[in-house]
Amino acid sequence: MAHLLLLSNHAENAAEVLPALELLLHEISFLPASTESLSQVPECDAVILDARTDLIPARSLAQILHANLNLPLLLVVSEGALGILNSEWHAADFLLPSAIPAELDARIRLMLATNPNTAPAPEPAENTSGLRIDELSYTARIDNRMLDLTYKEFELLKYLAQFPGRVFTREQLLHEVWGYDYYGGTRTVDVHVRRLRAKLGTDHEQLIGTVRNVGYRFHTET
Repeated sequence: MAHLLLLSNHAENAAEVLPALELLLHEISFLPASTESLSQVPECDAVILDARTDLIPARSLAQILHANLNLPLLLVVSEGALGILNSEWHAADFLLPSAIPAELDARIRLMLATNPNTAPAPEPAENTSGLRIDELSYTARIDNRMLDLTYKEFELLKYLAQFPGRVFTREQLLHEVWGYDYYGGTRTVDVHVRRLRAKLGTDHEQLIGTVRNVGYRFHTET
């Protein structure tokens, strides 16, 4: 989990700028997008700047942040602003407000992993099931056994494990893990769940539970 600072003048909370933040476990601080906020910056791992509008002031603030804060900067921009992004913004990365949680989480993870000033990554998370998920190395272990997962299998397992006990429909999982531009059917989710259960093994396959006529959920204990 990272501690992120979101700067915006056009929203009252982080979810209005980047709805995907609501579904992730990162700690979020919120301040106005102004130079006055520099004196209030809390200890954090990265800065997210709302650059959806007022592009000239946003670019100026991005340059000031680069000069005064030794932190990676992630820009939230509209599609219309993509044509003017360049090195003068001093941004580590950018994304659109419509980014799904999986994309946002991946961009944050990669941004922090490549930042030399970021503190060493914490130990991989482990829950009471014995499952250990390492987001930096894209690996998962259970009972100290490495799971041979494809990219989508890892993303699906990681996403479910982030919300233990929460029930997701197949449509929700398809959108959050595969993305809104994926046109395959929900049968894809069933196939990946079946493969995940097989790789977890008979002792742990029940970690991914089926909720009849609804979808799937992750159990913290076997």
